[in-house]
Order: sequence, then C-alpha cells, then structure tokens
Amino acid sequence: MNEIRKSLLSLILLATSLLSNTQANAALEIEISGGGAQQIPIAILPYAEPTGISAKDSIHEIVAADLKRSGLFRVLDTRGMANLPTAPNQIKYAEWSALQAQAMTVGHVENMGGGRLKVSFQLMDVLKQNQLMGMDYQIAPTQIRATAHKIADAIYEKLTGEKGIFSSRIAYINKIGKRYALQVSDADGYNAQNVVSSSEPIISPAWSPDGTKMAYVSFEKKKPIVYVQSLTTGARKVLANYKGNNSAPTWSPDGSKLAIVLTYGANSQIYTINADGSGLKQVTKSNAIDTEPAYSPDGKFIYFSSDRGGKPQIYKVPAGGGDASRVTFEGAYNVSPHFSPDGRYLAYIRNDGGRFKVALQDLSNGQVQLLSEGAQDESPSFSPNGRVILYATKVRGRGTLAAVSSDGRVRQRLSESTGDVREPAWAP
Repeated sequence: MNEIRKSLLSLILLATSLLSNTQANAALEIEISGGGAQQIPIAILPYAEPTGISAKDSIHEIVAADLKRSGLFRVLDTRGMANLPTAPNQIKYAEWSALQAQAMTVGHVENMGGGRLKVSFQLMDVLKQNQLMGMDYQIAPTQIRATAHKIADAIYEKLTGEKGIFSSRIAYINKIGKRYALQVSDADGYNAQNVVSSSEPIISPAWSPDGTKMAYVSFEKKKPIVYVQSLTTGARKVLANYKGNNSAPTWSPDGSKLAIVLTYGANSQIYTINADGSGLKQVTKSNAIDTEPAYSPDGKFIYFSSDRGGKPQIYKVPAGGGDASRVTFEGAYNVSPHFSPDGRYLAYIRNDGGRFKVALQDLSNGQVQLLSEGAQDESPSFSPNGRVILYATKVRGRGTLAAVSSDGRVRQRLSESTGDVREPAWAP
C-alpha cells in the first residue's frame, strides 16, 4: 500500500503493486462527479472539418471533454440548435444568450496540401459580443488531438487565469497478463506508449523536472534496481544497484540529483546521488525505516515517511543532511508525501479509521483536509498547475486511477475495462 509497509514486508508486496491501459491507443474511461462552485457556461461548437477525420479526433469533442473534466466549465448541449456557426461573422448572439452561454468557440479545419492541415478557432464573449482570442495552427493529421488539447489549454487560461493541464502527460504502471509496463499517455489517457516492460515488477516512476527522462525501479535482475531512461531516445542506464534494495527515486528540482532509498548499510535510509550515478551521500541516519523521499520545490529539504516515532509519519530533513523534524501531527498514520508545484501544500496518504485516503496539508498553517473517499488510495501526484491531484485507488478489487481537485469539489475516476492501474505520476 505504501513504501513503509513494503519495506516492513521485505519488499514482498512490491511485486503486486501494479497496473494500467490494456491497449496503447485506448483512452481511460473518465467519470466525473461534483463541480466547481461557479461553473462557466460555454458552448463548444462543431468545427467545419474535411472528410476523413475520425470521430475520436473531432476537435470540438476533445476540447469539450477537456473543459468538462476540469469541473470549472458547464459545457452546453448544442444538439438542438438550428444554427451552428463555424466563424464569428455567422454567430447570432441572441440565440446563444438564450441558451445562457457566456462564452462560445467556433472553428474550422482545412487541408493545405502536402499532408498538412490548418486549424483555426475563435473564443467569443457572448454577452459582450466580441472576440476574446483566436489562434491558427498548421499541423500534421497525427497532431489533431495534441492541437485540441492546446486549444482547451488556451481557453482554460483565458477564462480562469490559470495554466491549463490538458496538454500534459501522465505516467503509470500497467500489468497485462503476467507482464508489467511503465506507460506514458496524454492526460486524458490517449496515446499511451510503453517506456519499458518486463515479466518482473516495475514500480516507482518519477519524472525528471524537464520531462525528458524517467527514473523507476525494476526487478528484472531479481532485485530492485533504480534505472533512469530517456523518453526521447529510449536509452537507459543503471542509477543505483547497491547491496540490498534500491528504491523510491525522486528528482531534485534542478534535475542534478535524485534522492533514493537504500538498505545499503542496514534498514531503509535516504541517500542522494548525482544524476550521472556518482556522489552517493547518506542523508538520514536512524534505526527506523526512512523512505518515500520528496524534494521541496525550493530544493532545500527532503520530506520522507518514517516510523522513527513508532508509527508512520512524515518528516523533513535538510537536503544535504542533518536533523530531521516531524511535519504531520494529525492522525496516527501519514505516508507518501508529494508537493504542490508552488510548495504551499503537501499531499499524502492518511489512515482514516482503517481507510487510506488522500490528505492535503497547508504548510503555512498546518490545516489538513481529507480529499478522497476511497478505502485503499495511494500515490498522490499533483498536476502541473496544482489544481488536481492524481492518485491510485481500488474499485471492486481492481487498481484504477482517480483524481480530485485540490479543493475537494471535483472527483474523477479514470479506468479501463480491464487491467490493474497503479502508481501514477503527473509530468512537470
């Protein structure tokens, strides 16, 4: 369930911590509950598109799904509208005002020849009857979904003032039959690609700060070894293969180092190591199990899970080593720390009456809020804008991914019809 229990069981349970998508091109099924306090009513109109574009690549459908998934938008049903404009000069604003739309988008896709497409869209203010923004993209047909996500990001940022996350990527571990795979996909689950696969367990994926590399743990040599792999070339190298167990890699904010957990001398302790595999340095020195390191965004501290106080809690230690201090005080069991990008919040897993839930702690005042409602939630990971927390849970005995907004109002469940999904990590 978490690294402390894995260590206590001599990593036996690590072999069962796994996995995800059953097909490389299959999307995760997304179920949404709840919504933002003030949802923006928006009409996403069908684009004028050339023939040959598949339904799954229909730009307006992708944009609508992205915005709806955020919980901040109420995407209006336009199927009953007689007039569906594809350009601003075709809009009859009174009709859309009557539908209670505050904003609307129109657009079109045209062939440019040479295997290129031109995608144009405009975001319109229905109440003021003017254009808020417009963009053109020249793309290959294979870039339709990526372009739709960019459009959704642009709309999201214009109307909320926050950066969108629809063009971002997620990683997770996937088990298909007896094989395990580390996969990377778009944030909506499409375009999943294998980074590495093995007949032995793979765990603990961790993105480099620039999003070009992945650290992870593989049991392919019959023991846990930490690898770093390029996502652009596929080349990989052993980062840590010391005596005992090598686990739980996490990158420093500048990408120059990683914190890892080794049983190099005795019980699990936290070390740092340069990204090239040199410069191993012990950070924590205790008789307890210290594990699950997470760098603070400023790089000054490493937060970690430890049972040094008798029961698992979260502590922090200077990144260069020194005395550790306790961070969590509410509840008898808190593990798996993960920072929001701005460093204001710490997400972790709390045992709440025998149910393991995602908790969020405001580091400025210590206030804690329980966000998830599952019984076996684990591995929280923040979206790049800090708005959403992705985590793993179980539904009817099967591992799946879920997400919750940082205010707890919007919940999503991302699932496949088959498979066992675990250990998600959102790209920077």
